[in-house]
Amino acid sequence: MRPMLVYLLLVSVPTLISADFIIAESEDHGVMYGSHLPNHQLLKMKRSTRGRKYKEGGEIDIYSLKIDSKITSRFAHNVITSRVVNKATQSKEALFEVELPKTAFITNFTMIIDGVKYSGDVKEKEVAEQQYKEAVSRGETAGLVKASGRKMEKFKVSINVAPAKKVTFEVTYEELLKRKLGKYEMILRVKPMQLVKQFQIDAHIFEPKGIAFLNVHGTFLTNDLGQALVKNRTETKAHISFKPTLEQQRKCPDCSETLLDGDFVIQYDVNRDLSSGDIQIVNGYFVHHFAPANLPRVPKNVIFVIDRSFSMRGLKFKQTKLALLRILGDMDINDHFTIISFDSIIENWTDSLVQATPENVLKAKKYVIYLRLGAETNINDSLLLAVSLLDTAHKQKQLPERSASMIILLTDGDPNVGEKDPAKIQINVKNAIQARYSLYCLGFGFDVDYSFLEKMALDNGGVARLIYDDSDSALQLQGFYNEVANPLLLDVEMQYQENAISELTEVNFRQYYDGSEIVVAGKISNSLDVFMIGITAHTASTNLSLEGKVNVSEAESILQYQQYIFGDFTERLWAYLTIQQLLKQRISASGREKKKLSDRALELSLKYSFVTPLTSMVVTKPEEEKTDVILVPDKPIWIGMFQKEKTQSASSSLRVFAPSEGSSISQHSSTSQRFSTARGLSPKLSYVSSASEQPVISVDGDPHFIIQLPKQSDAICFNIGGKPGSIVNLVTDPDTGIKVNGQLIGDKKTENNQKLNTYFGKFGLENKKINMKIVVTTEMIAIYYREEKIIIPWSTTATLIYERFSVSIKKEKNLTVMMGDGATFIIVLHRVWKKHPLHRDFLGFYTLDSHRLSNMTHGLLGQFYRDIDYEVYNIHPGSDPGKTDATMIVKGHKLTVTRGWQKDYRLDPKQGANVSCWFVHNNGKGFIDGIYADYVVSSLFDSTQI
Repeated sequence: MRPMLVYLLLVSVPTLISADFIIAESEDHGVMYGSHLPNHQLLKMKRSTRGRKYKEGGEIDIYSLKIDSKITSRFAHNVITSRVVNKATQSKEALFEVELPKTAFITNFTMIIDGVKYSGDVKEKEVAEQQYKEAVSRGETAGLVKASGRKMEKFKVSINVAPAKKVTFEVTYEELLKRKLGKYEMILRVKPMQLVKQFQIDAHIFEPKGIAFLNVHGTFLTNDLGQALVKNRTETKAHISFKPTLEQQRKCPDCSETLLDGDFVIQYDVNRDLSSGDIQIVNGYFVHHFAPANLPRVPKNVIFVIDRSFSMRGLKFKQTKLALLRILGDMDINDHFTIISFDSIIENWTDSLVQATPENVLKAKKYVIYLRLGAETNINDSLLLAVSLLDTAHKQKQLPERSASMIILLTDGDPNVGEKDPAKIQINVKNAIQARYSLYCLGFGFDVDYSFLEKMALDNGGVARLIYDDSDSALQLQGFYNEVANPLLLDVEMQYQENAISELTEVNFRQYYDGSEIVVAGKISNSLDVFMIGITAHTASTNLSLEGKVNVSEAESILQYQQYIFGDFTERLWAYLTIQQLLKQRISASGREKKKLSDRALELSLKYSFVTPLTSMVVTKPEEEKTDVILVPDKPIWIGMFQKEKTQSASSSLRVFAPSEGSSISQHSSTSQRFSTARGLSPKLSYVSSASEQPVISVDGDPHFIIQLPKQSDAICFNIGGKPGSIVNLVTDPDTGIKVNGQLIGDKKTENNQKLNTYFGKFGLENKKINMKIVVTTEMIAIYYREEKIIIPWSTTATLIYERFSVSIKKEKNLTVMMGDGATFIIVLHRVWKKHPLHRDFLGFYTLDSHRLSNMTHGLLGQFYRDIDYEVYNIHPGSDPGKTDATMIVKGHKLTVTRGWQKDYRLDPKQGANVSCWFVHNNGKGFIDGIYADYVVSSLFDSTQI
């Protein structure tokens, strides 16, 4: 029987705040799916070449890539299938990676290898993670998926593909397309970076109410490529097919570059009128869509609460003011509004809400133009003032009786003046609003406390939205406002037959906005022949009451013969909506109520095989080769010189090689007499001589970080402005137990009131799995292993080989720590003249090999042990003479970077080697996850919580 190897793939979808879907593909690793575009579903295919130009007919070739979408009544069932073949003469690794939008739930993942299909199984998160840990402890290949920041969730699987063998990857997910601004939209970002023999996008749409319009276009479509796009549309159905040939994909007749580089966009809407809506019934479940047309807009009362604290400086504040100016220009004359701006001081533009007359709008625009930045952030009092202004206006009947009142908060920071406790602020605001007004919270930038804003918005009938810190921030703000700019109905209640309908999703809605849609689903009795609907709401001038009825058997027959539509979609849509709403309610709940909501969401997630925040997916796969095994973290692996020396004294648990003459090794251990010494042996490591050829991931100097990603040919640099004594987490891997922290020291003094330079003066390295710690200072190296303690001064050249790790010290130059095969670090010693009036001795830290560390690895350096995608463009002369600036797109942020260089001191601690890089300003903000302060820890062996 062929040996089998468990491969665990845990897919864990967190609470996300974008609707993005992207596909990327790697030359060395097959297919990879991932990237981001706010509020849309994306598809991106990218081929990474690790510094080599792609040549047609590469080793791992993606010969087929198909995206199949079936949409019934806005509920999408999507399947992405990628087929790869290994054209090399030896085994190669293929990697499949997916990033999902907020609203999508994975329902299945399969691999077909040698004709055998291996499918995923959805389990409770804790059960799946325990199975994952057990697989790792047995030395089996395992992959654990974690959130890559707040916005996206990635999952990936890799396998070794034998020569000439083929592998098929397939992922299935489902989501409800949300109607925004009068249309449903699917954006597929297409970027294969190679020619694909069989490339196809295939979408089927069925809308029983009738399709009002259908638009399909691509930013990359040429006349030739346009011929590959086929659209067919009837009254209720649409079929979109995009299937370009290899010749149509080529940029030129004789080249292998592809034209497929841009967005593929599908937009549509359904026919609407002022009726009770659209009902579909299948197998005892119904879905009800309600989006009435031809209604007058309801006047709205808006208070804009704008953060003008110092953290909003720069592009954020400019974009905020630009958005406000545009929004004010779009205000309807029947609306009322005012503006509150705040830092530590709260300022309201007017003492009450005013009508949006042209004169008042002009005055408001002048106020916005002259807004200036302040200091700190008082969120609590500014929101309470907004509520008070609305209360007063309503009591004094200054506002229309039938109107929608809302508060729109825009902030980028945490409360740090006045009431600072987020939980208390949430309680204060909820008690003040008392379910009378809607609160919308817009969080500006990647480091905002989004969970605080989200709970506060949901508690008060609104939503939260992340605004990306980018050049189009004003458009993002304006786009959100447009979604809530035109209320058509207030206090909407959806009514159904009590005795015949059960397990309803949400049926009460505070507002219905133009261009949106209300969706309700539930279970109906088997004995029901006629489905009755009742809807009540308030319009701008009257009370609205709508009624409708549907013959159940006739409704079921409409969908009965739609062969390309997946079956029982109403039941799955009901489960999907129910889980989404339970998870949203969980945010505001606590105690027993929160557990009850969690238990019900988990039950439905498992029943319908949805990967949600409460579940994970487990996939098993066969072992192709023994080399595919991920080694147990504490398994001793010896290579090169260390393996040779181990055979000389197999009984020794520790060996010390070649201490320099006149030096001493302090051995604080009851077992020190067991050490064996081999004098005259120089501990030269083969990789040291080629250090400059290795990718640089390091921190050295004042302190300068250099990041050269494995698949990129360039480097990125950033500095941190820490304080002396601060301890910073550099590497944390909860899987292997490996951790590295560094403590900052400062110059002896400063001159001419200049900034105090800081450096790393101490490092702590730990492997919890084997109970090992190493403390490195500028004076000595202390090794703690089990109950042993070894102290070695820098004046010694020595190599120590333990059972599960090794340490090599090069006198007064560097220290190399090897934690088995695939985890190697170098610490460089920098000596300064002892009587120097300013500077002190300091240390630098370099990662030589990190492939053993897991995908969960984080820290200021550790987060870059796995590749990230970035793009540098718009290269131009910078503001500093002789320096070049550019724009970098990374992790969803657009950053200004400057070309420069830093030093790599691995070979020469005095002179170093120059490393050219793009410098990221502001402590690496936008490039690192979170902000620098998130990585500050309390002790030398503490962990960051990023």
